[in-house]
Amino acid sequence: MVDQRILIVGAGAIGGITAALMQPHVERVALIGSDRESTDLLRSPGLQLERRGELLRIPLEAHRSAATVEGEFDFCLIAVKAPALQAALEPLVARGGIQNFVSLGNGLVQDRIAELVGHERLIAGTVEWGATNVGPGHLRQTSENPFVIGELDGSVRPRTEQLLEALATFSPARITTNITGALWSKLILNSALSGMSVVGGCDCAQVITHPAGRLALRRVWTESYQLGLTQGLELESILGMEPGALGSPDPAIYEPALQHTLEQSGPTRASMLQDIERGRLSEVDVINGAVVARAQQLGATAPFNARVLELVHGFERGELAPSTALFADVANAT
Repeated sequence: MVDQRILIVGAGAIGGITAALMQPHVERVALIGSDRESTDLLRSPGLQLERRGELLRIPLEAHRSAATVEGEFDFCLIAVKAPALQAALEPLVARGGIQNFVSLGNGLVQDRIAELVGHERLIAGTVEWGATNVGPGHLRQTSENPFVIGELDGSVRPRTEQLLEALATFSPARITTNITGALWSKLILNSALSGMSVVGGCDCAQVITHPAGRLALRRVWTESYQLGLTQGLELESILGMEPGALGSPDPAIYEPALQHTLEQSGPTRASMLQDIERGRLSEVDVINGAVVARAQQLGATAPFNARVLELVHGFERGELAPSTALFADVANAT
């Protein structure tokens, strides 16, 4: 048993599964969700978790707001989506009693979180395993890959090692001294795989096995990868492969990379797609939009990411609907 108290804000796929799997191994895990129905179900009869071919039922300490959470915590794991960050974090900062915050969400949100919780209190992280929100109180883990965590200044501190100890109780996890490179590598993955999943309205396997989807995926991926190199970043491996492999012009390199990606992430439906299906704003602005914004800062362009951004905004406004017919639209962007 690890002597730590962990608060998780965000009861979606990443937050809910993390709470359920960590709970038996640490002193305390508390979870804050925002939806009444889901939060009540997580308490009783408990989270339904599909994992490794099993259906588990795991009751959780789940709350609907920071106001009902008592006690102090060593870490607060932030697993809410970008549009909800301010509303979720301001009450937690105001209540006090939290030593460190850990960003686990998608996209380039670390600066925004640091402004809310304090730069020195923030550890950044990425989640490489996949998960899907099946319905209220029902989650499915679709792949198993590591957490990657790191200090924003590249150091390794006692708190970094303590966080690793908690995460490693139920999942592969590692510390990096190059969190900036790791975050951009995750952004490459999200911009391409999640981006094309929401464009096509399908899971990642359908993207990879569709000819136009595969082409669009590689073009978005390559664009994001090249922009990382332009910034001089040392890009880290993602899904256990070098990030340049999937965008390689050599079929002997990119075909195995596509197959590996299919094996790792095939069953996953992007959380952005789930947001669109539920009529919510997505995280596209901090994923594909972040790539486009960084390109503009560098005096470059990112037409493939820009087209994904444009299409998803159209979905959010109800002007368009996701469709595999739009794969070619992205692949042929100029």
